[in-house]
Amino acid sequence: MTTDAEPRLTRLDAASAATAHTRVTTASRGPLVRGLVALLSAARRTRDGVDAAVDWVGQVVTPAGWLVLASATIGVSVGWIFGWVEWLVAGFAAVMLLAMSIPFLFGARAYDVAVRLDHERVVAGGEVAGEVEIRNRGARATLPGRIDLPVGSGLVELGVPLLRARHVVSQPVTIPTPRRGVHTVGPPTSVRTDPIGLLRREHAWPDVHELFVHPRTAAVPSTSAGLVRDLEGNPTRRLVDADMSFHAIRPYTPGDSRRQIHWKSTAKTGQLMVRQFEESRRSRMAVVLSLALDDYADDDEFELGVSAAASLGAQAIRDGRDLDIVTGASIPRVVKGRLRAIQNLEASSPRALLDGFSALEGLEHTMPVEEVCRLAVEASDALSIAFVVCGSKVGLTRIRQAALAFPADTAVLAVLCDERAHPRVQPVGSLTLLTIGLIDDLPALLLRGVQS
Repeated sequence: MTTDAEPRLTRLDAASAATAHTRVTTASRGPLVRGLVALLSAARRTRDGVDAAVDWVGQVVTPAGWLVLASATIGVSVGWIFGWVEWLVAGFAAVMLLAMSIPFLFGARAYDVAVRLDHERVVAGGEVAGEVEIRNRGARATLPGRIDLPVGSGLVELGVPLLRARHVVSQPVTIPTPRRGVHTVGPPTSVRTDPIGLLRREHAWPDVHELFVHPRTAAVPSTSAGLVRDLEGNPTRRLVDADMSFHAIRPYTPGDSRRQIHWKSTAKTGQLMVRQFEESRRSRMAVVLSLALDDYADDDEFELGVSAAASLGAQAIRDGRDLDIVTGASIPRVVKGRLRAIQNLEASSPRALLDGFSALEGLEHTMPVEEVCRLAVEASDALSIAFVVCGSKVGLTRIRQAALAFPADTAVLAVLCDERAHPRVQPVGSLTLLTIGLIDDLPALLLRGVQS
């Protein structure tokens, strides 16, 4: 028993000795390691500080400021070395200009800026009024400055007067919206600069608004006026075992519901007979819009097509229609012809629909409109009526091919946008072709198409 205990104590002592040796070695190297770590940390902080200072100087000093700084450096150096008084005067003058420009940078963060818009949705061709509220939150007066308000790709400049401590000023803003789109308003940026423009300091506030510029629409007639006769559902030729439109009586087969047994016929024939129904489908409408830029003569014609599709879709939502708004999707050039893709706009409400139309853009690489129609039918084959909206570059042959993609019991109307053509209604077989030059032509042509 003693023999077994001695080796265990020996191994424990050896382990303790090794641990103690390790601690001693680590302790002896501790100051050196800590010194190297501290040196590396200081070097890293110094490098980060130098990088931040270089970035700050690059943002603050303008090209004119760099020119004056170079003039100051060269003038003072050359004048001092060669004793040229003129160069010394020019160098010190440049130094004085830079020194006098520095106080104008103070106060860039002394403001609280808030942007308010009267409306965040407007029709193309109108304007949006708003205001920019500027508050001096500091305890001292601030020098005059400028607030830059980005609006899409443009910029609105607002002057800021001398503000006393805690003083508030509101600057009115009017934003024109000549074109459809989704524009970002903000962030407002305070710009502090000297009168000569040598130094410049900016500070932005995280106050950003989205401005939806909806397409112009026309009040088209109700889509149920002669085009779709039923709001609740239309019986089809498909036979089902349970629905609302009664069709006939047939013999009972295993699996049929006992609730559909027609007992009078069963009593007469001596065998079980069940009811059979025609499937009823709710009226569904599709608006297919071509986004291919090659289908339109110019941008104005493309905007006309967007306005026509938006007018039809908005009226369908007001009529309570089940609606599909289908457009082509962007396809990478390398896979064009091998990839098929469409996109559906949200049609839960007129506002959501028009917001979706605001964000649409013409595409260089997308499927032709006839292929878009085929995919739309594959996605939803229970269509009562379909509108195909395209540009003047789409020929009659392609329009017919697009119409053939829909089932035979679907009423198809094509809206051809051509600003140089006279408005007219042209029946082409089972297809009705409407040619419009202005969005205001669409309501009258729809009434004529319904009557014809």
